[in-house]
Amino acid sequence: MSIPYWRLSGFYFFYFAALGAFMPYWSLYLKDIGFNTVQIGELFALLVGTKIIAPNLWGWIADHTQKSMPVIRITSFFAALLFTAFLFVQGYWWFMLITASFSFFWNASLPQFEAITFFHLKAEPHRYSQIRLWGSIGFIVAVLGVGAIIDDLPLIALPISIGVLLALTGFTALIVPEARAISYDLQTTGILQILKKPEVIAFFTVGMLLQIAHSPYYVFYSIYLNQYHYSATLTGSLWAIAVIAEIVLFLYMRRILARFSLRAIFLTSIALAVIRWLMIAWCADNPGLLILAQLLHAATFGGAHVAAIHLVHLYFGHRHQGKGQALYGSLCYGLGGMLGSFYAGYYWDSTGPVFVYSVGAIVCVIAWFITYFWIGRDNAVGTALG
Repeated sequence: MSIPYWRLSGFYFFYFAALGAFMPYWSLYLKDIGFNTVQIGELFALLVGTKIIAPNLWGWIADHTQKSMPVIRITSFFAALLFTAFLFVQGYWWFMLITASFSFFWNASLPQFEAITFFHLKAEPHRYSQIRLWGSIGFIVAVLGVGAIIDDLPLIALPISIGVLLALTGFTALIVPEARAISYDLQTTGILQILKKPEVIAFFTVGMLLQIAHSPYYVFYSIYLNQYHYSATLTGSLWAIAVIAEIVLFLYMRRILARFSLRAIFLTSIALAVIRWLMIAWCADNPGLLILAQLLHAATFGGAHVAAIHLVHLYFGHRHQGKGQALYGSLCYGLGGMLGSFYAGYYWDSTGPVFVYSVGAIVCVIAWFITYFWIGRDNAVGTALG
């Protein structure tokens, strides 16, 4: 069966377009309607915290039923439906309830879709970046479009835009065909045996640390720029620059994977993350250096993410691919993102943005050393994709 390239790409496009409308501007929306930085940090922590449970629960259902696409369709539909409730409620506790409800479904679909993509790719996993880049394109279209919209219209246009993009994600999921591994080797290593391996433990630890470091960027970067009087359009442009750099990397990722080991890509990406967070911490009043810091997003997210997704594919194999992607989402993006959001929210006002982003750089230094000493030293992840 041929790879359904455009249908897979379409889902990534709208999923990350919704993320592009949400991530740069939701904190500004919450601040505009009266929430303080601690409350904003808590809401974002809850948003990503549901990743600890949701991907694993829905992943178990998908594996038990051998039907991943129905799970993706159901969770995408309810995410869009529940998000619309933001238009009709007020108050912190209502926002907590709706955030938990809609994100429980929204955070479930992507890990399963990552597994579906690899099942469709079969012996061509190097083509993943060619499909995933459409998610980055969707993010750019949304971040620039929504930035222009909220510069000219009331901020209530933001939740409406996000709701529409979530609905389009659900509609796109309707046309993506199901895919599973053809057969499993009865001698395949059990999931617990995989999780006990020191290299796998180190991998999940590094992924969690990277998300702790990224969380202040995701939650407060737009508020940070607003403090320096950057407009919503300029803020959106800076977000877009980061994702454009990511797209360029994705276009060349097949060649990079053929030439360099996953270990080398991971180490380089983490090292550049240290530089990036220090530049954002200390150079926010310099647009040129901020642009350079945003260009490093190609490595700090793009390179690290592609390397991580391929490592999950290699560590967990076909039999446990859905569980592996779910664990990656829950432990790294869920637990790491929740801890980082709580930390950023509670210390943003008391210690200041420079301190918060500098701690992110220190966390990445720790992640780099863990990677250097424990991930891929036997070259088992070296030429696997070459």
